[in-house]
Amino acid sequence: MKALVFHGRGQSAWEDVPDPDVVDATDAVVRVDVVTICGTDLHILKGDVPEVQPGTVLGHEAVGEVVEVGGDVRSVRPGDRVLVSCITACGRCRFCREAMYGQCRGGGGWMLGNLINGTQAEYVRVPHADMSLHVLPGTVDSRDAVLLADIYPTAYEVGVVKGGVRPGDTVAVVGAGPVGLAAIAAAGLYSPERIIAVDLAPTRLDAAKHLGADAVAAPEEGPDELVADLTDGLGADVVIEAVGVPESFELCTRMVRPGGHLANIGVHGEPATLHLEDLWRRNVTITTGVVDTHSTPMLLRMLAAGRLPVSSLVTHAFPPDAMEEAYDVFARAADTGALKVVLAEQHDALLVKGADERK
Repeated sequence: MKALVFHGRGQSAWEDVPDPDVVDATDAVVRVDVVTICGTDLHILKGDVPEVQPGTVLGHEAVGEVVEVGGDVRSVRPGDRVLVSCITACGRCRFCREAMYGQCRGGGGWMLGNLINGTQAEYVRVPHADMSLHVLPGTVDSRDAVLLADIYPTAYEVGVVKGGVRPGDTVAVVGAGPVGLAAIAAAGLYSPERIIAVDLAPTRLDAAKHLGADAVAAPEEGPDELVADLTDGLGADVVIEAVGVPESFELCTRMVRPGGHLANIGVHGEPATLHLEDLWRRNVTITTGVVDTHSTPMLLRMLAAGRLPVSSLVTHAFPPDAMEEAYDVFARAADTGALKVVLAEQHDALLVKGADERK
């Protein structure tokens, strides 16, 4: 089969690799019908995730059809259309029993495209299939559902829930990429007083407005001063960091109010300075985390009910064999206007629905 293989920092190729097989009795093999590219994949290519070894197939988000299952799999069977979760969960270890699936110690956590071969391929082996696959309702479009493999659970759980967003809050989201935009949409479910988005790219700030941001700013426009002006000098109740670079993290610490909450989503590849000489007296709570995906069933119900804005996040679509072109477009988002990029055989019908809706 064909797959996108990581060959070291800055190197990858769409090439032939062996088809996956059921290895353990809890495995399933899924034919990938729709796949997408995550900002974390770009971090891997930059060398920010050293655990990923050369030769690994990238990708951790997909929708597809189950083609084979191991003898112990009970919740899915061949022919089922499923969402492949970015997180694998054994369901038995201490962390899984606490619904902290991202910290699974039973051969789970973030495995696909990280410690084992991932989803940017024609087929993928999914360990612990009973806990790691979600059968999709017939009313849910596969190209919408793929956005619930990672970005929406991440934005909701690591950003909105860990950030403690409440009605009447001022919420600032730094980074209006796909996860940041999903955080804006998810924060809106809690009726904050206002949402402020910060990003370098005007196209992403436009998308942020479309998804519910009340005010937007580029970094050079003094977003910390904008937040202060809008809150009578107090600062934001919740600040969500969705970039993963030191400058954005430090900006977040300047924007959060005393007693406020900074929820870090971004994948950081280098140290960020924690200015405790300023923060220690301000009662600020800082949270981090990899997504657990415990919210995925709830988010799928909301998607089926038409309560989640998903299609507007997709700006570009390609056939699977254009994977390298898709990476180039996604990596140059400031120039291309790319938000979420999907790859599917039926890609023509998708172009460029999200962007058209924002015009």
